[in-house]
Amino acid sequence: MSDKLSKTISDSLEETKERHKKYLRAMSNPIRRDIIRAIREGSNTIDELEKQLDTDSKTLRWHIKILEDGYCLEIKLVDGIENFVVTEEGEVVDYIEG
Repeated sequence: MSDKLSKTISDSLEETKERHKKYLRAMSNPIRRDIIRAIREGSNTIDELEKQLDTDSKTLRWHIKILEDGYCLEIKLVDGIENFVVTEEGEVVDYIEG
């Protein structure tokens, strides 16, 4: 990890617990882990993810929102198109069983 603190750490214990809860919710679902892997492989827009994962955009957006809230993904606008980037927290996907 870099010299900055994780996004899942806060100044207060209660806030840190809440952040960890969001993170664990995001990473606990196999579909969301597949989304992270697909993004790492280069499918970083809704259209690309729909094709690679054979899932509709509404379902993908729901999972992506949970991943973003759980500090696993960031959304960057490139020429007006949402592009998804895996965060440092999301990179642990290869170490999660399932």
